[in-house]
Amino acid sequence: MYILRKLLAKMVNINNYVLFLSSGMLIIISTILIVSVEKENFPTYFDGFWWVMTTVTTVGYGDYYPVTIAGRLIAVTLYILGIGLIGVVIGKVVDGFASFRKKRLEGDIVYKEKNHYIIIGWSQKASFAIKEIMDTYENAEVVIIDDLKEAPFLKDNIHYIKGNASQKDILVKANAASAKAVMIFADDRINDDQLIDGKTLLIASTVEALAPDVHTIVEVMEEAHIKNFKHVKVDEFIVSNETVSSLAVRSAFMNGVSNIYGQLLSRSHGDDLYLIPKRKDWKTYRDAFESLLHKGATLIADGNDLNINRRLDEPIPEKARLFAICDHVTYQKIIGNEGAE
Repeated sequence: MYILRKLLAKMVNINNYVLFLSSGMLIIISTILIVSVEKENFPTYFDGFWWVMTTVTTVGYGDYYPVTIAGRLIAVTLYILGIGLIGVVIGKVVDGFASFRKKRLEGDIVYKEKNHYIIIGWSQKASFAIKEIMDTYENAEVVIIDDLKEAPFLKDNIHYIKGNASQKDILVKANAASAKAVMIFADDRINDDQLIDGKTLLIASTVEALAPDVHTIVEVMEEAHIKNFKHVKVDEFIVSNETVSSLAVRSAFMNGVSNIYGQLLSRSHGDDLYLIPKRKDWKTYRDAFESLLHKGATLIADGNDLNINRRLDEPIPEKARLFAICDHVTYQKIIGNEGAE
């Protein structure tokens, strides 16, 4: 038993590659040997393989067994070496899965996929953002970056990386250069708006330096601070305080306006805002407007230009980004017709 314990202890410390290779070689050699010395009891190599596997895994069905001295010596060798070796291999596999799960939970991973969404800074707003992403694209891949002890949200397509997003190596772990978009949320744990936006600016600078072509959306606390972000070339800003205050005032003056904003900001009910692919037969905005209106959608903008309904006879630029309001069923029909054409 002392020798066996020492042997098992050495097996545990063996390099995984050597361990798996040794296990495979033991199974193959044992299969060949048992078929060679017990041809009547093990007519095929598959029969020999079956017996070896049931032996080393201690299943032992008893449908095949050696009867010669040589065959039984092979069996004894498997009892002594094989069962211990395979047990260690199985333990390594189980430990590997447990270790992988632990690393995912603690954010100690490297994400290598592309076209994913990165959310920097965990908060209630970030939680709502993930829900909106999942409602829009159910299979979208999301990477959360924060310095929390454990992942705040974890699923097969939602990943967590622990660290300071202002450090380049953390963004490299998240493969930010190949992301579809990066959303930077303000840190609600800081009480000073200037300090919050200062931290956000530092993170945005690092993101833009590493991934200048990735679409970046930043939440700022005060609109006056946006000018400080100009050199960073952030793509879009969301002004947190002013947006909420402005919506409250508009609702006070125009009852029900908050419901309109809420409907356009959420895909959970009613009509929504959709990006509509430009068709080849649409030469002017009027062509697009009338075609979409006929299908039940209303064209309202080209990018951030909301006055195209006053310029209906102007030609649509090649790089136009047309937005229309409609329900999801109508949008699917529009996309379906576009694919058919």
